[in-house]
Amino acid sequence: MKTDNKPWFWIPLLNFASGLPYAVIISVSVIMYKNLGISNEDIGVYTSLLYLPWVIKPLWSPFIELTGTKRKWFLSMQLLISIAFLLVGFTIPTNGFFMMTLAIFWVAAFASASNDIASDGFYLLVLPKEQQSFFLGIRSTFYRLSMLAGNGLIVLFAGYLEHKYSDNTKAWSYTMIAVGLLMTFITIYNFIFTPKNEINAAENKEAHHQSFGDIFISFFKKKQIGLILAFILVFRLGESQLLKMLSPFLLDGKELGGMGLDTEAVGIIYGTFGVGALTLGGILGGIAISKQGLTKWMFPMFLAMHLPIIGFILLAFFHPTSIYYIYAVVILEQFGYGFGFTAFMMYLIHVAEGESKTAHYALATGFMAMGMMLPGMLSGFIQQYLGYQNFFIWVFIATIPGLILSRFLIFPKDFGKKSEEV
Repeated sequence: MKTDNKPWFWIPLLNFASGLPYAVIISVSVIMYKNLGISNEDIGVYTSLLYLPWVIKPLWSPFIELTGTKRKWFLSMQLLISIAFLLVGFTIPTNGFFMMTLAIFWVAAFASASNDIASDGFYLLVLPKEQQSFFLGIRSTFYRLSMLAGNGLIVLFAGYLEHKYSDNTKAWSYTMIAVGLLMTFITIYNFIFTPKNEINAAENKEAHHQSFGDIFISFFKKKQIGLILAFILVFRLGESQLLKMLSPFLLDGKELGGMGLDTEAVGIIYGTFGVGALTLGGILGGIAISKQGLTKWMFPMFLAMHLPIIGFILLAFFHPTSIYYIYAVVILEQFGYGFGFTAFMMYLIHVAEGESKTAHYALATGFMAMGMMLPGMLSGFIQQYLGYQNFFIWVFIATIPGLILSRFLIFPKDFGKKSEEV
């Protein structure tokens, strides 16, 4: 297949298939377990442990780099994820559902992490380099749209079923079965529409001549690697805790410091205005970088990503009665996230430049996942100790180290800028 492979046909749903399992395993599971009676502390610890496959995925990323094709890998993993979600749905009504569903989610998480490795490598190999900065914004947008489909539409569906059946167990069982069927449809779509051939064969051939160890060693020989790893680990320090406790904050009653919303209301907030704001932010982020390069936009985009946390601080202190204040905060947060996270992912592409870019990108995102997992595990305990008001203040403070380190990163001035002749 030639490079004019109609990326609009396959990039959106390929990245949706990466984000949706992640959203369900890491975020939707929080709401599900909250509504099935699990404590904030247990939610924080056990759902954060589900990050582990994304943390250690670099250990098997060279294997995916060196065996088979990326397309075969991501199609196989997406099918496995579909089956796993179906099994979660059938397991929820059983005794001991908590540990059993966690075990199945772990299998799905390993499959999802492998799917991410293969999908990222496929994107870097098949899409011409001059198009990557623009479509990075599209990738980020559809990845985040899948997150909102989980936190929004899927949660909304679960909330509707909770009201219909007055039985949270039945509602979430049916919801997970529906997610499994949706993933099956997406897998079939990707089988039909993704390009059948992976280009850049010369580069792929060079990677095959490298050993497993060479791939790892070459990553840690990169310039500024110590600073790079420190930045990747701390950049999402605040976000990692916010994501774990945001849904409990919205669902907990006002006597507990929360906003007292029901499941359906949370789904509506993230599944309507949040979707539009995130889409706009992601598209504008990709356009901005493709036109003027990463150097000009990195810091402003990072600020746009973190400053909206102030909105949650205000909600926790003032508890406005009108839900429109919550809409406003979510719109700002989602737009800022869509706009700012594009810069972070573009920087990770820079880190992965060179031979074995699939494995090196997996290494970079693996460290990113570690930066999400460890603070997330403690988030429930921190929130219980500080209360929601002080917790959100702490989360905002936790974004500062990443912003400081970003000022010392070195990369080509016009990295990500689309060349004029393209």
